[in-house]
Parts: sequence; structure tokens; C-alpha cells
Amino acid sequence: MTKDVLRGWRFRALLLIVLLSAFGYLAFSLWAGWHEVVAALARVGFTGTAIALSLSLVNYGLRFVRWQRFLALLGHHVHAPESLRIYIAGFGLTILPGKVGETIRSVFLKHHGVSYPESLAAFFSDQFSNLISILVLIGLGLWAYPQYQPMVIALLVVIVIGLLVFQQTAWLRAIEDFALQRLPARLGKLAGHAIEIVLHSGRCFSLPMLLYGMVLGIGAWGAEGVAFYYVVNQLDSSISLQTALFIYGLAMVVGALSFFPGGLGGMEATMVALLILNNVAQPQAVAATVLIRLATLWFAVALGIFALSLPERKLA
Repeated sequence: MTKDVLRGWRFRALLLIVLLSAFGYLAFSLWAGWHEVVAALARVGFTGTAIALSLSLVNYGLRFVRWQRFLALLGHHVHAPESLRIYIAGFGLTILPGKVGETIRSVFLKHHGVSYPESLAAFFSDQFSNLISILVLIGLGLWAYPQYQPMVIALLVVIVIGLLVFQQTAWLRAIEDFALQRLPARLGKLAGHAIEIVLHSGRCFSLPMLLYGMVLGIGAWGAEGVAFYYVVNQLDSSISLQTALFIYGLAMVVGALSFFPGGLGGMEATMVALLILNNVAQPQAVAATVLIRLATLWFAVALGIFALSLPERKLA
């Protein structure tokens, strides 16, 4: 069924999305001028590019380890090679707005006995863990400035409250019953599905798993932040690692909130602006941004398209 559902539209739709996004990215690159971008790529060199791509692979690998653990906590043990293919395949559609493209994993996981509420709970847990990890990186950057320390504390409080909500099973069940009984049928059913996903997600946020997931998430996104730091400094610009992690994390949050495909536009504009504010010349700021996005977002998309083209294994 997966092959029948996807074969008819996945490559045509994916090709169209990738082409449109690529044209948009081409326009962004031309704004800086191809000669600056090509010169920056030459300056970073093969070794530097390989380092950036390797750090991106560290990101994907650590997140996959966490993903496997989430599935195990939900009661499912999908064979690691097939689970990795499914997880990476989600990146092929990551440039859809709001990360919804990554939920394509649910279609594949259904063949391995994972229900849609459970696979969506794993997806939600994955994204929420990413958010927590990125906010920690932002907080580490802000903490260096005393005037922003209250903001960091406020972020921490919001995260703790959100995690506590996941553990309130009785409250969530009461909300679900209220929605099913008092709201219009379609809206109540939708709310009920959402509550079921949150309830399943609660199993992924017990204290030991929370700490485990945070360590993996900080390591994963920190790896890409280090790649960003490396690329910027290779372009004869100088920023601290703490500043690089802050810029990369904040740019990711802004890109996600923009709901544009893959955060395109929002993340780049934020990254360039913050680099310029940190005394990086505009050509170098734009070139560094283009290079790091090629080594992270577009590298992930390429891997995802490859994973989508691989044959599906039927056995869990």
C-alpha cells in the first residue's frame, strides 16, 4: 500500500517542491553574487566541506538513536536498517512548511505495526526534543549577557511547565472526554486524536528519557552549530563558538516559526543579520549562510530523496 500511495505523487510532488525551493535558493545566492559564494566554497575547500557534512551526519545519527528509543518506549522495535531508512526518508520532504513532510514516516511505520497516533507521538516527541535542545543552545548564548538572563530563566520555566503537562494523564483524559462530549463531532474527534498523541508522547518524556534525549539533542544540534562556527571562521571572519551556537539556534527557531518550506528565507535572513551585527562582512555572512544550509538542509533533503527511492522492507 505504501508503494501504491507514494509512487503516484511522491516524486512528482517532491521534484516540484525541490525545484521551486532550489530556484528560490538560487535567487538568494545570486543576491550575494556567485563569485563570493564560489570563492567562499574554494576557501573552505574539500576538507572543510567534508568536516561540515560529517558534523551534519553526526546530527542525523544522534537524532536517529533518540528516535529508535522513542519507538521502543512506545512498544515497537523496528529493525534498525529499515527504521533508519524511514527516518532519513522523512528528510526528503522536510522542506514542506511546518515540518509536516516528515510525518511521511507514519505511512512507512504503519507496515511495521506502529499506529498513526503512536508514530505521530514519536514525531511530536522528536520535534519537541529538538526544540528543547535548540532553546538550550540559545540560552547558553544569551547567558553571557546579564540583561538576558531573566529571559533564559523564563524559557526554562516554560519548558518545565510543558513537560509537566505531558505527565498529567488524568487531566488530559478529562480534556479528551470534554472535547468528545461537548464539541462538534468533527472538532471533538480531532481534539481527541491530538490528546491521544500527547498521551503517547508522555511516555517519551519520563525524567531518565528526558535527560537522555536532551543530551543527544544538544549533541546533535551542537554538532551543526560547530560546523557553522567552523565555516564562518574559515572565511576569515571571527566569532566565538558560543556566539555561533546562539546564532544558529535562534535562526533555526525563527525559520521554524516562519512556516516557510524548510524555514527558507526566515532562517537565512536571521543568520545573515546576526552575523553582520557581529562584525562579519555581508559577502562573508551570506556565503557562510549559503554554505551551511547546503551542508545541513539540502544535504538532508538529498539523503531523504535517496532513502525514499530505496525498496521497503516488510519485516519489523
